[in-house]
Amino acid sequence: MQSAEVTNMEEYAKGDTYALTKDYERSRVYYFFKRSMDIIFSALGIIFMSPVMIFTIIAIKLDSKGSAIFSQKRIGKGGQVFKMYKFRSMVVDAEDLLYKLKSKNEMSGPMFKMKEDPRITGVGRFIRKTSIDELPQLFNVLKGEMSLVGPRPNLPREVVKFNDWQKQKLLVKPGLTCYWQVMGRSDIGFEEWMKLDIKYIKERNTLLDLKLIFKTFFVLFGDEHAR
Repeated sequence: MQSAEVTNMEEYAKGDTYALTKDYERSRVYYFFKRSMDIIFSALGIIFMSPVMIFTIIAIKLDSKGSAIFSQKRIGKGGQVFKMYKFRSMVVDAEDLLYKLKSKNEMSGPMFKMKEDPRITGVGRFIRKTSIDELPQLFNVLKGEMSLVGPRPNLPREVVKFNDWQKQKLLVKPGLTCYWQVMGRSDIGFEEWMKLDIKYIKERNTLLDLKLIFKTFFVLFGDEHAR
């Protein structure tokens, strides 16, 4: 499939090597505790971080025109499409400008990243550095579209280029944080990112989830790899 537009992502996500195997299965107890943590921690996060979120909304509105909340189609478990929420960190016409910047891409694979991205606003640089821009995804977690811990969700135009091995990351719900989020983020190449996601899927358990949640708190105070 060559088109960047995905008309039926669930069908695309199916493949011979995509079938759920014993290696990836987990007990019902694990899933119960994982969903319980998602509900409790996301609800508490929304409550305690609400002053920060309100302040961020005001700062974004004062800094640049456009909505403070940005929603974008992402691919979740089983290839299901959902809208992921973020605080807007770029100018409103960022998607249109992307095509003019393709030649400056610094990320391998289907991803796009560049250190001095001109589309990012003044406030946007700060909220990206502190990961505040990701806070609205707590609502995605509460709704059950995402989990606190899991592979970061990709765009449809990225997933459509996945091979069967890379499609394995669609076996689980995407998350707010995972190995990639706490081990280098933008400084990690696409292939290594995919390996880390599948490593998590194979190793995931309640203790690992708690460890990754704990490590993520340090990212909120500034991550040299975030951009």
